[in-house]
Amino acid sequence: MSPAADQRKPTPLIHPLSVVAPEARIAPGVEIGPFCNIGPEVTLEAGVQLISHVCVAGTTRIGARTRIFPFASIGHEPQDLKYRGEPVRLSIGEDCLIREGVTMNPGTAGGGSETLIGSRCVFLANAHVAHDCRLGDDIILSNNVMLAGHCQIGDFAIISGGAAAHQHVRIGAHAFIGGLAGVENDVSPYGIALGNRERAGRQRQKKGEAHVERGDVAHCDPVQRCAKYQCGNGAAEGIPEFATRDVDERDPEQAGQRGPKPGRPFVFPEEGVSRSGRPVL
Repeated sequence: MSPAADQRKPTPLIHPLSVVAPEARIAPGVEIGPFCNIGPEVTLEAGVQLISHVCVAGTTRIGARTRIFPFASIGHEPQDLKYRGEPVRLSIGEDCLIREGVTMNPGTAGGGSETLIGSRCVFLANAHVAHDCRLGDDIILSNNVMLAGHCQIGDFAIISGGAAAHQHVRIGAHAFIGGLAGVENDVSPYGIALGNRERAGRQRQKKGEAHVERGDVAHCDPVQRCAKYQCGNGAAEGIPEFATRDVDERDPEQAGQRGPKPGRPFVFPEEGVSRSGRPVL
């Protein structure tokens, strides 16, 4: 590279009131505002912008052009009592937006030792991503969203303000989670989860209605709605084929049997009423 070209190469802009470990890898074009703290094992790729008061610790990689706003805590020890100081990582993709007060933890030995976040994701104020989560691309987490450990979120999913996901929950691509929802079970691609949280481990309906198990990812109740889906015609859109069959549980030969019956929509309980008969607020 010629001396003239080398002079045009952008250099990191680090505010004198920030503390940056000499071992940290800071790419050209990075901007670090005042009162930031950057640990020795941090990698900031080209164009990353830390507005101010941002703490980045641990073995953390932040992708190019990601912007992080004040009081975000990125890469500190996972909030897991089993953590004993073993090497763990946090990786954030390119072009993400991380707003005020967001917290993101690295992985643990029991979950692959790494938390992965895709590109072009948006995390609004005070959202939390716990240890060992796997997030795809183009995801939106609104204010105060809480993801517990080991959650998996598909591309283009939207999680509204104040919603929470239980440990190991999987939320499919393009799914929508309503505000303040408590998601305790998996949500299918293109699914919608609304309302108070429900324990929907196994959904049984009377004879003649669709029968869906927890392992089938979607659950037919007011808390978790499947949108744009009818059994048998969703595979082309990446939606799994859920097994349904008319079953008479009183018949020993039919009890527990399930098989595909394409072309039938899911049947939901009465609007506004949970399976226990209590009203859903």
